[in-house]
Amino acid sequence: MALHSPLETKPPSDHPNKHSGEEFLLRLGSYVRDLRNRRGMSRKLLAQQSKVSERHLAQLETGEGNISILLLRRVASVLGVSLEELFAPNRQPVRHNSSQKQTLLRFIDRLPSHRLEEAAARLMRDFGPEQDLRMARIALIGLRGAGKSTLGARLAAERNVPFIELDHEIEKDAGMPLGEIFSLYGQPGYRAIEKRTLERVLGAAGPAVISVAGGIVSEKETYEYLLGHCYTVWLKAQPEEHMSRVVAQGDFRAMAGSDRAMEDLRRILESREPLYRKADATVDTSGESTDESFAKLKAALQAASQ
Repeated sequence: MALHSPLETKPPSDHPNKHSGEEFLLRLGSYVRDLRNRRGMSRKLLAQQSKVSERHLAQLETGEGNISILLLRRVASVLGVSLEELFAPNRQPVRHNSSQKQTLLRFIDRLPSHRLEEAAARLMRDFGPEQDLRMARIALIGLRGAGKSTLGARLAAERNVPFIELDHEIEKDAGMPLGEIFSLYGQPGYRAIEKRTLERVLGAAGPAVISVAGGIVSEKETYEYLLGHCYTVWLKAQPEEHMSRVVAQGDFRAMAGSDRAMEDLRRILESREPLYRKADATVDTSGESTDESFAKLKAALQAASQ
């Protein structure tokens, strides 16, 4: 019996894929058309950006034209996919989405690359599998004097959950007061301890209310971790109120060089405001009594839970 090389083996004439060329072109054209629609692009716009004529694109999308690889590569580049994806044999056809999904996809497609990570983190944060636990852990952020300790302790008592002040946990982990940590290790050392302590606290904590130092927002990785594991509320106040509340707490160091201190405080608030606004909610305590601020905080949390 003669032996044949696999390269010489031919499929029988009634092979089920004898029309696979036509089917491939139809599926390819349908996929390109759906990709274009998902990106909110007209055929004319795709033609302009890919430098492929509208006639060629029309033939491609209807499965009537055998477009060259070079032209198809231009089309794929504009649509943001690779040739491998277009040619993938197991690729599933694009399903038509609702108008809301198409709008969301177009919005994501138009985001600059440096914003995609932020968008993905926000989606996971708001709709990820640990959303229920995240909503049960309330983290209060803001500068000293915003009311974090007062409102946080009151909220924790009302909810019957632990109240955790991250600064105190950092001191316990380091075995020394915050001032000594800064003196010995400087700002970088303190931030490293802060990150480890936050990860420990949130790794062990269930529902809780947590007061966090205002400078945590300047450490991107630590702040993103906080945002991803807690429902975060920025307690906001005017610079003058921050200053007066700190003095009312018995810290008169703020009075020394008060003009310069107020200028520095305004500068810090201005530089951090875009970061504070990443919090899930903002509660402005300016000109409010403790009872009024607490009522606003509870209202914000109730609105978030609905």
